[in-house]
Amino acid sequence: MHGPADANVAHGTPGAGAAGGSGPASGGMHGTGEPPVVPPEPGDVLVAGRGMQSTEPVAMEPPAGGPAPAPPPQQRQEAPKKEKKSRAWLAVGAVAAVVVLAGGAVAFALRSDGDGRDAERERKADPPVASWALEAGRDLQAVPGLQYEGTLRGTGAQAVRMRLKMTRSGAATGRLVVGARQYDMVAVGDATYVKADVAFWRQYGSDTAHPENYADRWSKTPKAMPGFDVAKVLAPEAIAEALTKAKGGTSTENVGGTPAYRVKTAKAHYFFSAAAPHRLLRVQVAGKGDPSLTVAKLTRLAPVFAELRPRVAALVGAADPTVRFRAGRLSFINCNENVSGCTVSVPATLTVPEDGPVPDGTRAQLRAAITAEGRLLGTCTGSGLVPANRSLVLRCTVRSPAWRAWMRQARDTPGEHAYEAQARVVGQALTAADVAKLLARLDRERAALAPSRSRSPAPKTSVAVSPARP
Repeated sequence: MHGPADANVAHGTPGAGAAGGSGPASGGMHGTGEPPVVPPEPGDVLVAGRGMQSTEPVAMEPPAGGPAPAPPPQQRQEAPKKEKKSRAWLAVGAVAAVVVLAGGAVAFALRSDGDGRDAERERKADPPVASWALEAGRDLQAVPGLQYEGTLRGTGAQAVRMRLKMTRSGAATGRLVVGARQYDMVAVGDATYVKADVAFWRQYGSDTAHPENYADRWSKTPKAMPGFDVAKVLAPEAIAEALTKAKGGTSTENVGGTPAYRVKTAKAHYFFSAAAPHRLLRVQVAGKGDPSLTVAKLTRLAPVFAELRPRVAALVGAADPTVRFRAGRLSFINCNENVSGCTVSVPATLTVPEDGPVPDGTRAQLRAAITAEGRLLGTCTGSGLVPANRSLVLRCTVRSPAWRAWMRQARDTPGEHAYEAQARVVGQALTAADVAKLLARLDRERAALAPSRSRSPAPKTSVAVSPARP
């Protein structure tokens, strides 16, 4: 298994009076002033019965001395060869019996409402949904949002406290608290994202070979954190849906001194006050350590959207640690003598997930930075969909004022002027188009919650990709 590539470094060395040439690469990676060549990697209607229905006539044995007299009418029904006549009658009777049985089956079904079989089925059927659960579900569908707080991980690594404010649909904003450190988090769409330092990723990103690739930028949370689908477990709408399947037990237990009903699902246990109105008191999530969260109702969503929307807008280019790549040789394209910009090119191959076809929508992102004489000249990002053969070439171009100024000076100054690039290839969770759709969804929810007389246009937030730091 290969992890994501470390910083790949290539050098360029302009010649005297002009930018050009190349130098040795550090870290075992080499770059040149020229781009490398990257190779493209009759459902049986009783046939017997049908045949027997048209039976052969039965010969009558004549009496001795003359032809057989015609039998009287009442005797025409009797055949001397009773065995053969009987077989014909039985075959025809079998066909008729099928019809009769089919009709009987229908009649039986129509008459069976009160028989023992249906009674047994009714005894085994689930009890009806409890009336209190239906009432609690209606109340949840009416609340603007919920606030959660609790410990996500109490064993193994250091415990993490989560504070989360969530809209009715499941979009959420909050913080993860580890000791004295706090990290912003946001849940939107079908994923949760965190902006945390490298210490967090080293401690909780155990499945991540290079935690520095995800530190100090928005990234999908590691598998162990929070360890469950936030929206599907905690969203008011999702819990209300779970309550429609809650069966009619009325036993109570104590939750913080309050008698409560417990609703069990595969994802979590939900505790509601036994007395009306049936408030959601606590959620015990199914997972490592069975994290338990206290719940409070939110009445004002404006502050939540004010924090949530800018965080979602900043998710463009968020990294995905569940997807990893092996980076190839970095090279420069059209950099020497080019004041307008410098292009960095890196081939990459998907290595995780290892088996099976490439998951739909899997994207790779290149993050590159160009430096000269220890000074940052600019950064760039580029991304692309991973094809079925798992290999692609990623490119991005630095067009910064610092690059233009440095190149002009290099062209006007005799001697050698070296520059180098560092690059990382990581999985990309969201594009600008993805984020625009998420923002539109948030704006629709916000507008639906606001009173009609006080609705105002949603604030415009840019979703342009900012220069990335590799």
